[in-house]
Amino acid sequence: MENMQAVNSFVAAYLKKKGFKEAEQLLEDLQNKESTPIDFHNDPDLAKFIHHFSQSEDDVAQYQDGYSKLRSWTYSSLDLYKHELLRVLYPVFIHSFMDLVAKGHLQEARTFFNAFHEDHELMHSRDLQKLEGVLSQSHLEEMEFARSLRQNKVNIKICQYSYDLLLQYLHKTQSTAMLGVINEHINFQVTSVEPGSISDDTEVVTLIGSCQDAASLINQKEIHWGLLEDSLEERLEKEGGLLSDSEKTEAENKEGDVDDSKKRSVEGGKQGASTKKLKKDKAVNATAKSARPEAKPTPAAPRVKPELTLPVMSTEVEQSILEDLRNRVQLSSVALPSVSFYTFLNTHNGLNCSSISQDGSLVAGGFSDSSLKVWDMAKLGQQAGSSTLQGENDSTSSEHVAGPNGVKRSYTLFQGHSGPVYSATFSPLGDFILSSSADTTIRLWSTKLNANLVCYKGHNYPVWDVQFSPVGHYFASSSHDRTARIWSMDRIQPLRIMAGHLSDVDCVQWHANCNYIATGSSDRTVRLWDVQSGECVRIFIGHRSMILSLAMSPDGRYMASGDEDGTIMMWDLSSGRCVTPLMGHTSCVWSLAFSCEGTLLASGSADCTVKLWDVTTSTKAPKNEDKSGNPNRLRSLKTLATKSSPVYSLRFSRRNLLFAAGVLSKNV
Repeated sequence: MENMQAVNSFVAAYLKKKGFKEAEQLLEDLQNKESTPIDFHNDPDLAKFIHHFSQSEDDVAQYQDGYSKLRSWTYSSLDLYKHELLRVLYPVFIHSFMDLVAKGHLQEARTFFNAFHEDHELMHSRDLQKLEGVLSQSHLEEMEFARSLRQNKVNIKICQYSYDLLLQYLHKTQSTAMLGVINEHINFQVTSVEPGSISDDTEVVTLIGSCQDAASLINQKEIHWGLLEDSLEERLEKEGGLLSDSEKTEAENKEGDVDDSKKRSVEGGKQGASTKKLKKDKAVNATAKSARPEAKPTPAAPRVKPELTLPVMSTEVEQSILEDLRNRVQLSSVALPSVSFYTFLNTHNGLNCSSISQDGSLVAGGFSDSSLKVWDMAKLGQQAGSSTLQGENDSTSSEHVAGPNGVKRSYTLFQGHSGPVYSATFSPLGDFILSSSADTTIRLWSTKLNANLVCYKGHNYPVWDVQFSPVGHYFASSSHDRTARIWSMDRIQPLRIMAGHLSDVDCVQWHANCNYIATGSSDRTVRLWDVQSGECVRIFIGHRSMILSLAMSPDGRYMASGDEDGTIMMWDLSSGRCVTPLMGHTSCVWSLAFSCEGTLLASGSADCTVKLWDVTTSTKAPKNEDKSGNPNRLRSLKTLATKSSPVYSLRFSRRNLLFAAGVLSKNV
């Protein structure tokens, strides 16, 4: 009788502690109706479980002991099922740690973390670095990453037999702490198929704050990925526009002048300093938005109306662009582009980013000493003195660009930032350049006046990336404050703020129709945002490290993303699914660029190479057609190696000449 009363009191205490008021009242009413306590011994297992739970609910040792035994059991399992069972360990580990913190056992939580975190360093080092900063109960609420993990279940794919083995183990050992963690924080997706290799499933090792179900729900939203109505290329196609012989000759002469001034550093020492945020990609070709009339890889993209008010283009500029389009070289897997490489010398590891203008005539570099420097390629080979460039300081001109004969030319110096410059982007016409910095600001400079025009303040932390829209006037930025923002040149406050990423937003890119922007983050996801509403309309899950570069296909249908591990993933925007991963780089992919007709993708990496990929083959090949990975390698058309220069930026001109830039590094 005393034992039964003890059990009743334990149950009542537990219900009260957990806030189950209705259940507590019901239990009290039942006890009042009967003169004797409720006999839980009718179900001995239940009584035993409640007894055990009440005695040890706050016993911190059960977390350490329970996890240690689960870990040992998992590692001793049959190889056929071990890799599936190992998937369970990581979420159990982090939630056990956070449970201990939540209950106030901070020292025990730290001991638990230090004892087992090395098991997960290889796959989840960035998550662990964040969680290591959880030092109190308040941190669980304040840190968005931790809070999101607590609020969402992790999806784990597992076969039926592995699932049964796990349940049998947990019940047999009465691991109530582990069972509680698993029930509360893991959602098993049990399948009847044989266990597959963990390397074949990218989602299973990626722990994101937004659960997969929520991502799937978002990815069902309708998006209009087509191209803008009445674009210049569409107009040219309708006109069947061909240049007269005299016009064509004149155009070729102009192109030749530009090419001669650029082909100088094609061979290349090209790589540079390996600092953290060197990842810029100036890849989406301004105003180049649709597949060429001659190219027939895919059906014509649908036409959409602009959500933004587009700037008016002058007749002179319009004619210049049409001239470029008429003289565009058609690229394919058998017609690869000419490549012009700009090599920075003597940067003393200070170069953080580079950018190339649409026609390749201007090259910019952002430096750790807060400076932005712009080189005019037309002046290479000329013997003009440095005094001709405003803002030049002869005593500090240590950075130069290599010319064809080793001639060094000075730069135009832009000073105004008070922190390292992490990104720069030219307007489509090259008359403006934007730069973003660790000082939390974005600055607009005039390349004609060589002066700072506006300082945009809105972010609260370093701004990692800034990108002009394909039509100019509007630009997007991304920051350490986990947001991306849309701006217009004529307003000092952002027009939209995109919030949702769980970590730094490292890169940003515009869609070809300017109605969407894409953001890549250290939380290993890429998101697509509607510019008009500011809503997230796609979440792309699959990368295993931070995303450093993005590029949109000219027809607006596909997006490419490159990460810190060297993996490139091609995404279908309409479905939100990965079309194919492109494997080949051995280090960070800092830049991506689609050719103007969308048949080729160029990627630049810290491994000192530029790779050209066949987009047409890659997007048509069925996913997982061959587990060997050979098809991916076949889609790599060519690898262009530099001597020792990591590739910082890539850009296809409107005529399909590929420009690349990097910095000579002796540390590679």
